[in-house]
Amino acid sequence: MMRIDMTDRVSRQSKSPLYEQIYQLLRNKIFDGQLRPGDLLPSEAELVEQYQVSRATVRQALDELVSDGLIQRKQGRGTFVSPPKVEQGLVRIVSFTEDMRRRGLEPGTKLRSAGLIPATDILARHLEIPVDEPLAKIERLRLADGEPVSIEISYLVHRYCPGILEQDYTSQSLRKMLEDQYGVRISSARQSIRAISATNDMAKALSVENNVALLYIERISYTEYDVPIEYLRLFHRGDRYTLHGELRG
Repeated sequence: MMRIDMTDRVSRQSKSPLYEQIYQLLRNKIFDGQLRPGDLLPSEAELVEQYQVSRATVRQALDELVSDGLIQRKQGRGTFVSPPKVEQGLVRIVSFTEDMRRRGLEPGTKLRSAGLIPATDILARHLEIPVDEPLAKIERLRLADGEPVSIEISYLVHRYCPGILEQDYTSQSLRKMLEDQYGVRISSARQSIRAISATNDMAKALSVENNVALLYIERISYTEYDVPIEYLRLFHRGDRYTLHGELRG
């Protein structure tokens, strides 16, 4: 467990509330690297003793850090410094593998299921194909430094990539494979984003609690000729993913 430096003090003469001073002290230690991802924080009782404040004051400071996503409480285990969130931009299509490596994280993949399915009415409409046309459905659990961060379910128009199910898409980027082996280059996409509650199966796969909020993305990807090639469903852990974009006025 990471101990807090006893030279840290709160001041009762300061205009800032005591909880805010504790919040800033702990926040600074996280950003300075004195408290690192995965470190166990002292208990509330220990922080009360160290800072000579009430438990309510300590709890309010910790609540603020939880709200910022900087720490996380694990029932029966304690309070830990959160791993860094993965940020994903909204203006450029980037594969998961490329995105993780660019951020200094080791990407990983576990295959959950793969096979051919007939296109349903909804999938056929999104992909502009006849109902019942064969689709390659690939469901994967995506990992960052060994920790599950998202579930991806891809529906690919199979006639554009025959044999895709026999390829090694657990260690290679599916997008790069489409381009290199099938000459299919994804150049644009449309997507919608909303929050949903994790099902029991998803919660177990992502190592989160049941009904926790997930960031859900539906994306249709198009080739350079404006042909829809993939319908993608993404379920991101809300505590590990942040979406960002630049807005211009």
